[in-house]
Amino acid sequence: MSLNPVRPWRNIERRKSRQIRVGKVLVGGDAPISVQTMTNTITSDVKATIEQIQRAAIAGADIVRVSTPDVASTKALREICAESPVPIVADIHFHYKRAIEAAEAGAACLRINPGNIGDAARVREVVQAAKDHGCSIRIGVNAGSLEKHLLDKYGEPCPDAMVESGLEHIRLLEDNDFREYKISVKASDVFMAAAAYQQLADATDAPIHLGITEAGGLVSGTVKSAIGLGNLLWMGIGDTIRVSLSADPVEEVKVGFEILKSLGLRHRGVTIISCPSCARQGFDVIKTVSMLEERLAHVTTSMSLSIIGCVVNGPGEALMTDIGFTGGGAGSGMVYLAGRQSHKLSNDQMIDHIVEQVEKKAAEIEAAKAAEEAAE
Repeated sequence: MSLNPVRPWRNIERRKSRQIRVGKVLVGGDAPISVQTMTNTITSDVKATIEQIQRAAIAGADIVRVSTPDVASTKALREICAESPVPIVADIHFHYKRAIEAAEAGAACLRINPGNIGDAARVREVVQAAKDHGCSIRIGVNAGSLEKHLLDKYGEPCPDAMVESGLEHIRLLEDNDFREYKISVKASDVFMAAAAYQQLADATDAPIHLGITEAGGLVSGTVKSAIGLGNLLWMGIGDTIRVSLSADPVEEVKVGFEILKSLGLRHRGVTIISCPSCARQGFDVIKTVSMLEERLAHVTTSMSLSIIGCVVNGPGEALMTDIGFTGGGAGSGMVYLAGRQSHKLSNDQMIDHIVEQVEKKAAEIEAAKAAEEAAE
């Protein structure tokens, strides 16, 4: 539970799931909800793939998935896994041998649908490779690729069909004495995905990977994912998330963290509270916020910053943030520290000064954490 005794209406009671390991990252149980993305490079281009993984990791990605559709990709995966700062999930499409090769190459997790990779003997081989190399498995059900017998049964993709598919895949793994798996039931339709995930959450204790698949471009996909994932997370469902955008994978990571931050489920970096601006603004709010987002991207310490254009809501918002700036008149505004008025500042000095104050506050927070840990 995200416990808030002062404001109980902010509490979210997370679904109880068992815990698995994806490399060094724990998924499920009481582990933090992890944020994933997926590379969109050609996997056999090792340099480009590693560079993209590193950028995603700097943005905060806990896990990165890499598509491995052919032998060239699984061969490249060995170097990619060795160089990656985060665990790698190998995305297996249909060929069971690619799964075995990926496990041998160092993948921390295999994303498969056991029913799609062949007969029982092939499933056993893949499971054995996962056991031998310490891999977990993600069962990845997708509304766009459901099995024919389920489409014949239900007539179309639907939540019941997706959950039945997932449970069938779970049985294939558990029949081989394998329980280090997580599961997803993704759809591009928000209603279908949400309904399927709610049913799935009641049907299994497996860790759940959340995602709205093929969500769209940066703006439309962000909105769609925030609605779908946000509602499920608010219900307590979800142990790891991936925001699927037709955009740079780094953007997926940023949006994923913003969704978690908005619900108080995970905190990373500076949360900027800012107004949309209007004729009352005492400075260019939109330009200022854009510059601050860029200048503060390196700060990973959790803290809050309010940037408000005028005194109508500015002082009230500043009361609730670590650092605040409220626009005034005559080319200056008021700086707030820990909710209290601190000093006036001219607008032309604002950005550099706020960055300096944020970095100073972050250093204080980290020093206090270190001292607390040393005392334990």
